[in-house]
Amino acid sequence: MTGPQLLPGAVVPPLRRAFPLDRMVAYAGATWDWHRLHYDTEYVAARGLPAPVVDGQVLGALLAEQLQRWLGPQCVLRTLHFRFAQPVFAGESVVCTGRVTTVGDDGLVTVEQRVEVTGPKPRTAVSTAGATLTLTPPPPGPDAGGPE
Repeated sequence: MTGPQLLPGAVVPPLRRAFPLDRMVAYAGATWDWHRLHYDTEYVAARGLPAPVVDGQVLGALLAEQLQRWLGPQCVLRTLHFRFAQPVFAGESVVCTGRVTTVGDDGLVTVEQRVEVTGPKPRTAVSTAGATLTLTPPPPGPDAGGPE
């Protein structure tokens, strides 16, 4: 359950994502979150913002996706927490980073994570983030002797 990649200090492979405005509009439609802050350029400009703001739920989903892509279908997220530091705007890109902090004897793995905006205005978007997870055993293979 705690293979070599799940040792304290192990680096979680980074996950990168871009946020073009059309993708943000599609997300708003899929989640029924039609707050103008997330898609209306005139609305946000009138409030002194440079572009529509990426929905915070997306950043949490990226943190979960990062771990599940790394560990595969056996990864079971037990907890996920994150705190916003700075907004991410339409047209920007982010990178999620992380590292394993503890691996318990009970199989509970703790990971610290961050979301950084990349590009011309780099900054921390999400800090004080992380998760606890466990790994379920892989399903038995065809040679396991079970029913066919």
